[in-house]
Amino acid sequence: MNWIDVLLVCFFLFFIGSTLGWCLEVLFRRFFSAKKWINPGFLTGPYLPLYGFGVVGLFGISLIPIHTGMDWLDAVLIILIMGAAMTLIEYIAGLIFIKGMGIKLWDYSNRWGNIQGIICPLFSLFWLLVAVFFYFVIDAPVIQAVTWFVHHIEFAFVVGIFFGVFFVDLGHSLNVSARIRKFAKEHDVVVHFEKLKEAVRERMEEHKVKVSFAFPFKSLSEFKEELTERKEKFSVARKKKQE
Repeated sequence: MNWIDVLLVCFFLFFIGSTLGWCLEVLFRRFFSAKKWINPGFLTGPYLPLYGFGVVGLFGISLIPIHTGMDWLDAVLIILIMGAAMTLIEYIAGLIFIKGMGIKLWDYSNRWGNIQGIICPLFSLFWLLVAVFFYFVIDAPVIQAVTWFVHHIEFAFVVGIFFGVFFVDLGHSLNVSARIRKFAKEHDVVVHFEKLKEAVRERMEEHKVKVSFAFPFKSLSEFKEELTERKEKFSVARKKKQE
């Protein structure tokens, strides 16, 4: 493939990975964690970039030519690299939001062996299991899908629409994140994103305001004073965080 085909394939895989990842997170929150229909992530639309980058990374790693002379060892090495790469992607994404925006998208602080509450052995194990599943179950279908995509370039139009909507959404979400960042800076805290969603949701329900699945922060400014009084529910002091 030429560099244009490679770029289109990356866009295609990002589109598939981020969309399917969003679906998985929605179902996980509904049936296993929060027991509610919650829009995961900091974007409004049905996509999670972390999973998109993850699928692109897994596909790229699966193409690494490792030949030890033993097929089982080749598989083990590829899977270990995949698991480590997913953990690294998760750590970098989490660190960018904490350091750059004062926002904590997820929190593993109560998990054993965690590093800054961003990654931990348990979820690294989950990523390793994802790598196993990708390598033995998904890899072949993904390669078939990529081959199909390269030979049906008209589908790039669909992917193009996705990215058009995605970047508009990104601009909106970064604007919301900037408001949260300002709040975090004013109060010298790191905001737990999911807990903030819950706090806003509670206040909206108390005020009999309709809760939006896609736009959980549309009334954030209306509840600013009340949220300030209850900030301990969704934030942690930076000094404490560093300790």
